[in-house]
Amino acid sequence: MTAEPSIPEAAFERVRMIHEGIEAEVARRGPVCELSGRCCRFEEYGHTLFLSVIEVELLARHAPPPSRALDSGKTCPWQDAHGRCTAREARPLGCRVYFCDPVYELIAHEVSEPAIAELKRVSSEYGVAWDYQPLHQHLGRLREEGRLALALAP
Repeated sequence: MTAEPSIPEAAFERVRMIHEGIEAEVARRGPVCELSGRCCRFEEYGHTLFLSVIEVELLARHAPPPSRALDSGKTCPWQDAHGRCTAREARPLGCRVYFCDPVYELIAHEVSEPAIAELKRVSSEYGVAWDYQPLHQHLGRLREEGRLALALAP
C-alpha cells in the first residue's frame, strides 16, 4: 500500500471554493440538463473526463465508494444504476462544466479554462503534482496503491 500524498485540508477547501464558483457560473449561463446520464457514459458519447491529482485525491477522500467496477474508461464508476452521480459533492471540475446542451457546448470553455488555471495555481501553491490525465488512469493508480475500494462487478 502506497501512502497518499500529503495534501493539506486547506488545499481541498480551495478546490471546493473553485467548484462553488464554477457551479454559480454554470448556473448563470443556464445550460439544459436532460438528466440522461450521458455525461457519465464516456465512450458511448465520445468524451474523456480529465482531472488533476488534487481532484482525484478529493474524490478518493470525500466521495462514497464507487457504485460499480472500474472499466477501461467507458463509464464513470460513480454513476448508479439509475444514471445518477453518487459522488456529486466531490465530483471534479470536468463533471461540473460538462453538459449535453449543444448551445452551452459552444461556450463551456469560457467557464472551464479559467477554473483549470485556478486549479493549477492551487496545485502549485501546495506543491501537488498537476498530472492532468483521464479519470480511469488516476483511479487505476489508486486501486493499485490499495487506496480505492471498487465494486466487484459492473
